[in-house]
Amino acid sequence: MATVRRVRRIIRKIDPWTALKVSAVVWAVLALAMVLGGVIFWSVLERAGLPQRITDFMVEITLIDEGAQPFANVEQFFRVMIFGSVVWWVTMTGATVAGAIVYNLVSDVVGGLEVVVLEETLNPVVAAAPSQVLHPPTDYKPGNGSVTPPQDHADIPTEESPRVGTPRP
Repeated sequence: MATVRRVRRIIRKIDPWTALKVSAVVWAVLALAMVLGGVIFWSVLERAGLPQRITDFMVEITLIDEGAQPFANVEQFFRVMIFGSVVWWVTMTGATVAGAIVYNLVSDVVGGLEVVVLEETLNPVVAAAPSQVLHPPTDYKPGNGSVTPPQDHADIPTEESPRVGTPRP
C-alpha cells in the first residue's frame, strides 16, 4: 500500500556549472538533430527532383537566365548549415547559463520558485512471526511469578495481557 503526501519544495539556486554541462549536451544533441534533419530533408527533395523543377520554373518566368544553377552549390549550403548549428549551439548554451545566473539573482530577492510535489512512500504490510507474538523476548525479567515487559516493549502481550486478536482495554 502506498501513502502519498503533498510536499512543498522551493528552488532557490541553480548551479551555473551544472546548467552549463546539461545545456551543452542538450543543445548539442538538438543541433546535431537539426543538421541530420536538414541533410535528410534535402536528399528527399533532391530525389523528388524538386530543385530542378524550381530552377525550370524560375527560367520560365524569367527570374534567372537559362543555364543558371541556383541549387548547384549544395556543399557550401551544408557547410553554412553546420557552421550555423555550431553557432546556435554555443549561443543557446550561453543563454541557458545566463538564464541560470539571472534566476539566482532574482531568487535572492523574490525567494525562489515554489513547486508542490507528491511524495509517495511504500508501506509494506509485514506480518509478525508467530514466535515473536506468542512468546516474550528474552530480555524480560520474571518478577514474583509474572512477566513485565520493559517500557519500550509495552505493546507486546505478556502472560497477564490479552493475546493477539483481542482488543486491549
